[in-house]
Amino acid sequence: MTPTPFTSLPFVFVTLLSILHLSHCKTLKRDVKALNEIKASLGWRVVYAWVGDDPCGDGDLPPWSGVTCSTVGDYRVVTELEVYAVSIVGPFPTAVTSLLDLTRLDLHNNKLTGPIPPQIGRLKRLKILNLRWNKLQDAIPPEIGQLKSLTHLYLSFNSFKGEIPKELANLPDLRYLHLHENRLTGRIPPELGTLQNLRHLDAGNNHLVGTLRELIRIEGCFPSLRNLYLNNNYFTGGVPAQLANLTSLEILYLSYNKMAGVIPSSIAHIPKLTYLYLDHNQFSGRIPDPFYKHLFLKEMYLEGNAFRPGVNPIGFHKVLEVSDSDFLA
Repeated sequence: MTPTPFTSLPFVFVTLLSILHLSHCKTLKRDVKALNEIKASLGWRVVYAWVGDDPCGDGDLPPWSGVTCSTVGDYRVVTELEVYAVSIVGPFPTAVTSLLDLTRLDLHNNKLTGPIPPQIGRLKRLKILNLRWNKLQDAIPPEIGQLKSLTHLYLSFNSFKGEIPKELANLPDLRYLHLHENRLTGRIPPELGTLQNLRHLDAGNNHLVGTLRELIRIEGCFPSLRNLYLNNNYFTGGVPAQLANLTSLEILYLSYNKMAGVIPSSIAHIPKLTYLYLDHNQFSGRIPDPFYKHLFLKEMYLEGNAFRPGVNPIGFHKVLEVSDSDFLA
């Protein structure tokens, strides 16, 4: 039987109803209240672009700039908030922690001050938290360890102090952990080694102490780790042969610490090791020949140590600068 225009009418009617339903969904009052509180606390650069009372759009008004909403049942909820590089001044907006459906929170490159409130642990759906390049202070709240969906955590270029909370080891999906350029002290919790998906750990430019042996003491640790940045800290001890068990490692950045001893040849057997920065420590002895025969090793920087005469670097040294956009895929 050939369909007539009338036989498709039920389908068209249902589709039309669905469109009308979506267009008339109300934004959850909880989210409207939270975003308007945030609006009241932010500077003019954001406020001028946030027109109307409904952050998800109201009638002819579009959603607020940087706000992404989704429909859940009969309501619209805020799922992403991206307000960056607009010179927001003042404390972290606590009202953000009432946006319980957020999957992405990006407030980087502003002038936020004070601590991250412990209520951050309420954002159970959060996958990406980007607060780099602010002036945030005090300790990293252990409540971040309650964000079980988190994959990317960017806290670099702030003024956080105290120890790295071991509760970060409770984030099973965490892939990228950026803690660079803060005032963190103490030891990196070896429990982070139990994170099966962690690819990138950057704790450079802090005041951290300890040894590599302590960091990798848990058997089978860091199975997916590709990049390990520990430069410009106060690490001591040597490079343990067991580091070769981190077979996914591509970048090992140990520059400007207080490490000593000889470099074990086993490290040269990390299959895809590409950048090895050992400069400005107290290493001694020789560099084993396998390093110079490694198929992937592009740079090995050795300056400022006590190696024997004749030990040569590989490649030309440059500071590795990696942008967050390289990791947000």
